[in-house]
Amino acid sequence: MPRSVNVVAARARRKKMMKFAKGFFGRRKNVWTVAKNAVERAWQYAYRDRKQKKRDFRGLWIARINAGTRQYGLSYSKFMGLYHKAGLGLNRKALADLAMNHPDAFKAIVERVK
Repeated sequence: MPRSVNVVAARARRKKMMKFAKGFFGRRKNVWTVAKNAVERAWQYAYRDRKQKKRDFRGLWIARINAGTRQYGLSYSKFMGLYHKAGLGLNRKALADLAMNHPDAFKAIVERVK
């Protein structure tokens, strides 16, 4: 008796993976083994970088707050120490937005913290 192989399911599985490889360059888009490896690696990078993005934005916010506080004679670390001691409740994202887009409001916060 000949061997029975479920080609329908295997083809569907490959077709689904090849759909994810659409837009890749060269053999990565149309050769099964190369495309499968490329897609799996892309998923690893995507998973890792979803976490990395949060770290990158925090660093950006810190740089913006630091640039804003230096104008008033404070470093970032001194400002944040005084800020937490003052008991104000804005997070770094909001502080960075104020430092960039609303310098008057940020100046009021710095003066209150000093």
